[in-house]
Amino acid sequence: MEILKTDLSRFKSIKDFPYKENYIDFDEMQMHYVDEGEGETILALHGLPSWSYLYRKFIPILNNYRFIAPDLIGFGKSDKIVGWKNYSFELHFKSLENLINKLELNDITLIVHDWAGLLGLSLLGEHQEKIKQVVILNTFLPVGEPLPFKLKVYKKVMRLIPSFPVGMIMQRVTFNKLPKHIIEAYEAPYPNKKHKDGAYAFPQLLPNKPTDYGVTRLKKAKEILSKWTKPALVMFSDKDTVFTPLYDFFINLIPSSQQHEKIVIKDAGHFLQEDKGEEIAVLIDRFIKGELKKVTNHV
Repeated sequence: MEILKTDLSRFKSIKDFPYKENYIDFDEMQMHYVDEGEGETILALHGLPSWSYLYRKFIPILNNYRFIAPDLIGFGKSDKIVGWKNYSFELHFKSLENLINKLELNDITLIVHDWAGLLGLSLLGEHQEKIKQVVILNTFLPVGEPLPFKLKVYKKVMRLIPSFPVGMIMQRVTFNKLPKHIIEAYEAPYPNKKHKDGAYAFPQLLPNKPTDYGVTRLKKAKEILSKWTKPALVMFSDKDTVFTPLYDFFINLIPSSQQHEKIVIKDAGHFLQEDKGEEIAVLIDRFIKGELKKVTNHV
């Protein structure tokens, strides 16, 4: 298996992500993560095709916590495997499990978004004793049933495109126009197509039938969440045509999420961390402090 190291010189022009690089060994690879501040642990997980840069607006506001944001294998500053078929649900799950075990993380406030919903909530299902509370942003929890039509189309299109257009995807599903330097930051991990196989893999890893990899873990996560009494905060945006309708799925699934009024992030797309990052971070801070008893339904 060919493993590519990240060319860190491609990140030097990024001015709004001045955080120390940390690495942890996983098999024969290195996983990069940001580890800023002290206090209660927040573990923020990204999806496709982003990396820990997605949470740059959260870190200054949540500066009274230990904020950890890893780059999944194949993304950001983490090592990248050549060949999209070398990526698997289990590889990503085990890499995150490795992270929380080696860093000895406990009492975690877990933040998940996009593909990190599948992986992070599976992590919660397997290690619920380590998770203090959970924040769920624009994601879903497939358990081996046929995918919605839009996701089926997305899965097929992503396999056929000649090059994975990271910057274009980030812009198309973000409500506000992204400046050039932000697009370049998201494209920085990928100097060529050979580095993008992790991104190519994720759409093809979406489980569509009961025998697909990951379904067992996802079913366990769903079962655990259906009985979840620890704090849970569900925040979806209003301009995500695919995921916004799934807000009610999580509210209806997780008993403790119903303790707060409905929170919909106004004028934000799928990457709501880009559109309304600061506002969401403030809400997360209030959630951790137990101050979300009477939150209004918009930001």
